[in-house]
Amino acid sequence: MDKGRGPRKRTLELASVATALIIWEIIARIINVKYILPSFTSVVSAFIKLVQEGELYRDILTSLNYFVLGIGLAVLVGIPIGTLMGWFKNVDRAVDPIIEMIRPIPPLAWIPFAILWFGLTKYAAGFVIFIGAVFPILINTYTGFKNTPRVLVESGKVLGCTSNKDIIFRIALPFALPSIATGIRVGMGVGWMCVVAAELFGVSTYGIGWKIWHWNDLHHMDLVLTYMLVLGLIALLIDRVFRYLVQEWWLRWQSGVVV
Repeated sequence: MDKGRGPRKRTLELASVATALIIWEIIARIINVKYILPSFTSVVSAFIKLVQEGELYRDILTSLNYFVLGIGLAVLVGIPIGTLMGWFKNVDRAVDPIIEMIRPIPPLAWIPFAILWFGLTKYAAGFVIFIGAVFPILINTYTGFKNTPRVLVESGKVLGCTSNKDIIFRIALPFALPSIATGIRVGMGVGWMCVVAAELFGVSTYGIGWKIWHWNDLHHMDLVLTYMLVLGLIALLIDRVFRYLVQEWWLRWQSGVVV
């Protein structure tokens, strides 16, 4: 193995990011209109000010609270339904038309009902995130169970797995885990994108999404861009942590296959 490949790769990544930031700063200074494109240095100043005032921490914690609520519910609903649909044909025939009718509806369209059912509470924001995240988890779970090779099932029966429960938990579930992990990863990505929409209708005066719209109304585009970058960085962090957990713990036996 080339031991110098790792440092060279990191150097290339850092050089790429540094180049993009320098180009951003130059273009912003050429335009010289803060409202159209704030410079990188002005965004850094805005970020430092938010950190010093403690406002950014409250916003991040608020958004993460909604996110965990929505993703947790999506996992609890998506995996069991996907399992039943993927394993039992009658359940698939009965539920599939309903899923396929609801799935294309954008999470934003559910906002009026989220407010009606849950009021202006964190549960309404969590519900919008749940709608965005649940279908990738459900569909990937369904696909994982549906594609379980017959030879594995027959081998399991020969080795003593005679009931559906045994076959599901000892044969099909381990086989489907990579698909389920992929579904959760995609669901988390979609769910995090829904955070801005979930906070748009004012369930709180804190939250990353809420502050993007708030500072946009006041024409503080440096703060808007700061919150946008924080949104992206947190999404990156969530994805990296999940990939690490999947590769090093959950699917260590299949490292390199799923992610």
